[in-house]
Amino acid sequence: MTGLFGGLSLWSQIWPPAAWGFLGALSILALGLYDIFQKRKTVLRLYPVIGHLRYFFESIRPEIQQYFVESDLNGVPISREFRALVYQRAKKQRDTRPFGTLFDVYKTGYEWVNHSIAPTTITNHNPRIRFGGPHCSQPYDAALLNISAMSYGALSKNAILALNKGAKLGQFAHNTGEGGISQYHLEHGGDLIWQIGTGYFGCRTQDGQFDAKLFARRAAGDAVKMIEIKLSQGAKPGHGGILPAVKLTPEIAEIRNVPMGKDVISPAGHSAFKTPLELLSFIDKLRTLSGGKPIGFKLCIGRKSEFLAICKAMVATGITPDFITIDGSEGGTGAAPIEMTNSVGTPLREGLLFAHNALVGIGMRKNIRLVASGKAISAFHMIRLLALGADTVNSARAMMMALGCIQARSCHNDKCPTGIATQKASRFNALDVDLKAERVANYQTANIKNLLEIVAGAGLNHPADIKPHHLCHRISSSETKTFSELYDYLPENALLSEATMPASWQAQWDLAAADSWQAIGRKETTNNIAYAMGF
Repeated sequence: MTGLFGGLSLWSQIWPPAAWGFLGALSILALGLYDIFQKRKTVLRLYPVIGHLRYFFESIRPEIQQYFVESDLNGVPISREFRALVYQRAKKQRDTRPFGTLFDVYKTGYEWVNHSIAPTTITNHNPRIRFGGPHCSQPYDAALLNISAMSYGALSKNAILALNKGAKLGQFAHNTGEGGISQYHLEHGGDLIWQIGTGYFGCRTQDGQFDAKLFARRAAGDAVKMIEIKLSQGAKPGHGGILPAVKLTPEIAEIRNVPMGKDVISPAGHSAFKTPLELLSFIDKLRTLSGGKPIGFKLCIGRKSEFLAICKAMVATGITPDFITIDGSEGGTGAAPIEMTNSVGTPLREGLLFAHNALVGIGMRKNIRLVASGKAISAFHMIRLLALGADTVNSARAMMMALGCIQARSCHNDKCPTGIATQKASRFNALDVDLKAERVANYQTANIKNLLEIVAGAGLNHPADIKPHHLCHRISSSETKTFSELYDYLPENALLSEATMPASWQAQWDLAAADSWQAIGRKETTNNIAYAMGF
């Protein structure tokens, strides 16, 4: 350092502006001294000044990985192959792939649809699925692909505006997420699925309890087509929800009726009901308060006995939801502990198949629609979920990418570089609502178009005709099975009789009780439950 100062002194005599170098040298000296005496980072104490390069390169590692290292197929959570697909369809660009597939078709796990020599021609380019069971007086005809739950607060106002306008343009539904209905959900008139979580935002009392009068008032709105009770979320099942205080604005606080300056916590469990029977009673209550609109619930499958307990309560009471949304553990969010994201909850395919089988097994599948939610990007992803039992599909991350999301994974720190998952006006004002709305609608329309082309190519007339035997899964390099061979499917009413009860279901069925979430290990027949509850 002495040599550096000496050199600068000599050079400044020859060229006076070089004297400014003393300022830089002093800054480096000050930083080096600070690094040596600070105690938080050992790397900097051992390698003052140059140790900062380690932290700099670490900070840009995700960008280096995404733009220069990863291949088209190995990027996570969503590969470049499918990110590019969303961008291309959203912008109405050519989405064909030259020179053959990048997938190894002989690799274990590869899946495909079997086509037909006699393809059909489908004339209905916007098929609808009716939601609304026998107790519903205002059914809703939903699109095959809709926007999954994302709250205002988690997303910016411009993102919500664009999503809702896109839903209006494309004639599909927009799930509000549990953050309540904001003015941005209503401005463009897109169809809404109002999600009600454990915080009861938009229909809560000051102390966080469910408010029936507020619910009835909001549910009566023309934009609200269905109501979804959120029991759990795939990315963080059993954890509840959190909106970090850094993303809480006065406007969001007013919409949710919560105080400023604190993280907004949604409890892990509901206070409006405590048992499966009470859940169904709550569903019946909401159906009445809403004027007969479709009511359903969303969950990530966890303990199977708990879902079977709901099934037993349905059989006992005759009360059924109009739909059930199955969320997979591969779902994403901006605020989940890493253990929850990585290691809790059932993946979508297993959860969806289980729910479908359970409802068939109690003879109530025909009155209840199943919605699949979890990392569905392409038309094939949708086909696969329909084959496993879904009636419609919800997507969140793909819709975010249609808005311009670049998978920066900064959803949690209010620094989203695309203005989607942030409450900073300097960022979200750069998101053009009209343009992005068109892209959301374009992506959804293109996915439905490609889905129908696959259906027609398989020789079928409607997406509902897709069955497990139409899809194949590679078991090894020399063996494949259709989904109907790979998975077990229950016969109608199989769970209602000891004679037809599958052995693999018996233990969980015996643990389930309509009057408790707890696995209590007692056998209960439908008649016993009905008698005990006075039905």
